[in-house]
Amino acid sequence: MTVSPSDLISRLGQGLLSFPLTFFDEAGAFNEDGYRAHVALQGAAGAGGLFAAGGTGEFFSLTLDEYKRVVRAASEEVPDGLPLLAGVGYGTRMAIEFAQAAEANGADGLLVLPPYLVHSEQEGLRRHLTAICRSVGIGVIAYNRDNAILTAETLDRVAEDCPNLIGLKDGVGNVELLTALRYRMADRLIFIGGMPTAEVHASAAAAIGMKTYSSAIYNFAPATALQFFNALRAGRRSEIDDLLRRFFLPYLAIRNRRAGYAVSIVKAGARIAGIDCGPVRLPLLDLRPEEQEELATLIESCAMPMRGGREVAGH
Repeated sequence: MTVSPSDLISRLGQGLLSFPLTFFDEAGAFNEDGYRAHVALQGAAGAGGLFAAGGTGEFFSLTLDEYKRVVRAASEEVPDGLPLLAGVGYGTRMAIEFAQAAEANGADGLLVLPPYLVHSEQEGLRRHLTAICRSVGIGVIAYNRDNAILTAETLDRVAEDCPNLIGLKDGVGNVELLTALRYRMADRLIFIGGMPTAEVHASAAAAIGMKTYSSAIYNFAPATALQFFNALRAGRRSEIDDLLRRFFLPYLAIRNRRAGYAVSIVKAGARIAGIDCGPVRLPLLDLRPEEQEELATLIESCAMPMRGGREVAGH
């Protein structure tokens, strides 16, 4: 049953969020069976919400037909009551087409990714987001990132015109902007941390008032992702610092070596965990073999419990 926009706010704020990988076979075709199994396990592992075909799910590499299959498969595999959102993007007309496809295929809400290529004025971004919101009846979250960074004034106007705008996901990390947005809109929207490897930014984001964030490593190490999230909420500073020092900062060092590795390193982690997710699609590149081995060594050195059939040292 579709979750109402108002109910979606409270449900998403209750736990950690995850963006399931989209599975491909070695020929690059969508691996629906593998994806369905992954979504089912992701949903059962303790997340507060899943986002199908988001950035980590390589939305930008999916055709509309593939996208419909991805969203439908996810909607049929998530546990009852767990919110499912879907990424949409590109120009306004294409974004509306994807948005309506997501709603028709069972999504409870949308995440609006930045428009393709162009930089726009605030008025253009406002009209773009408003048009997407008005094209569907499900909840909509705007993603502040890259060439689509909304000011507090713009977001306020869209929220006033569109009751189904329910939140903002931040991928910029501008403290001044986030503070202005939260103080202006905290009683109306949910604010979600969305920086790549969000755990590194989570303490600062929580201090600003971000209710939750999305974890990429939840795809292959959900227990560690939830451990960090719960430690953050409980204020266990030494546990947070230990996880950052031992795993997240070295992980970040690998991720930052090449453009696009924010997605590639998650698929590498999944493969290390025994999850047959396949490669990334071009124009992204997979980690080099030596980098994947380095990641495997890091994971094993941290004795991380992993999902997918592989138990690492110490577990």
